[in-house]
Amino acid sequence: MEENQEQEQSKPAENNPLSFSNRIDLGKLQTAVSEIKQEIGKVIIGQDDMIELLIISILADGHSLIEGVPGVAKTVTAKLLARTMNVDFSRIQFTPDLMPSDILGTSVFNVKSSEFEFKKGPIFSNIILIDEINRAPAKTQAALFEAMAERQITIDGVCYQMEPPFLVFATQNPIEQEGTYRLPEAQLDRFLFKINVKYPSLEEEVKILESKHQQKSSEIASLISSVLTADEIAEYQKAIRQVLIEDNLLKYIAAIVDDTRTNANLYLGASPRASIAIMEASKALAAIQGRDFITPDDIKKVAAPILCHRIILTPEREMEGFTAEKVIQQIVDSIEVPR
Repeated sequence: MEENQEQEQSKPAENNPLSFSNRIDLGKLQTAVSEIKQEIGKVIIGQDDMIELLIISILADGHSLIEGVPGVAKTVTAKLLARTMNVDFSRIQFTPDLMPSDILGTSVFNVKSSEFEFKKGPIFSNIILIDEINRAPAKTQAALFEAMAERQITIDGVCYQMEPPFLVFATQNPIEQEGTYRLPEAQLDRFLFKINVKYPSLEEEVKILESKHQQKSSEIASLISSVLTADEIAEYQKAIRQVLIEDNLLKYIAAIVDDTRTNANLYLGASPRASIAIMEASKALAAIQGRDFITPDDIKKVAAPILCHRIILTPEREMEGFTAEKVIQQIVDSIEVPR
């Protein structure tokens, strides 16, 4: 009788290989992520990969560049995601005549005090949506460097800190070249992810039409409720940093990134910032899935959106039709997975 009881107690662990006890409580985080997806799902049909990567970028405290043709819900998804968080939100439309002071702010002379006062620009917010980031000239794009990397800006010798969370979601159109300015490599490297948004499937497009037909209100943002506060985001970001990663997986990440620097198909490889980004994003992905430890599959899933905008193909490979995604996939497949 006792043997049967012992066998029955051991069955759940055998039938469910993911049955384990976490060191840290991830229940609230998983619930919050599920609620965010449900809220966005009220409006957005499909685009699950984009939504998940954006949520990971929030938890990993990283910025995201969203690239896709017009009309695939890049801007709408970013706006709705910001809506699910009870934090300040700014939207900046980049144009060729936009100046750095239009983003950062400017000093204005106060007649009463006979002194200059700094008037903060729209960059002083928690979630910043930059639409068509590649339409602004280089000097305006460069105004974001310090803010994105160090969460601060320096104006007239005075340093102003950004209130956490501070996250930039930027969109760009990959096919239109007229009136655009290519983002410099230094700025691309400051984005945790470059998310390539594809067309919806036929079934998803039918659901989009049905949803639009049944929609009664023209104000879709009113359908979305807040799920997270700034304090909760900070709490979850702190929990993410406690997720375990074994030494052999650290070596696995380093091997993938190192291969980009010696690969014959690449002119430019990824920097150590890419290694750190893979580790932090893998932690966030593991936490979303209810684990307090990283697996090789987590690393494989985030490798492409982290590395593709940080590498440059050789001219020969570009002429042959190679893509950054293909090269990264080859690198990941060629490196032995730790056991």
